[in-house]
Amino acid sequence: MLMGEYQHSIDGKGRIIIPARFREELGDKFIITRGLDSCLFVYPQGEWEKLEKKLKALSFTKADARAFTRFLFSGAVECDTDKQGRALIPQNLREHANLDKEVIVIGVSSRVEIWSREDWEKYKEEANLSFEEISEKIADLDLDISL
Repeated sequence: MLMGEYQHSIDGKGRIIIPARFREELGDKFIITRGLDSCLFVYPQGEWEKLEKKLKALSFTKADARAFTRFLFSGAVECDTDKQGRALIPQNLREHANLDKEVIVIGVSSRVEIWSREDWEKYKEEANLSFEEISEKIADLDLDISL
């Protein structure tokens, strides 16, 4: 399972260090694509294939399904890491996620997300204010997060 939050920098060539714990889960080759909320999604090959199957099952006659599939697949690139554990993020993806210097790399169960530090801090602040409200809305999903 991918979890945790790590701070890193993006170098002048557009490379970031993928945390060692994430590299183990991601494997030799993984997919980076445009994500929601102005971040990047990073999928291990197996998870990407599961997602691809689900998207293929959507009706191509529905405009929303076509738009989402285009958005996700047109931005996708297969990546790997070098000997230092760095992955090269293409310019178009860096622009999508506003990646400049400081980045946050987080684990979100089956995927990794890459955020600009500024966007992540803003997102966390806004989400924190509505966390209880959100938890009430998802109560119908039968998720018991109490210990």
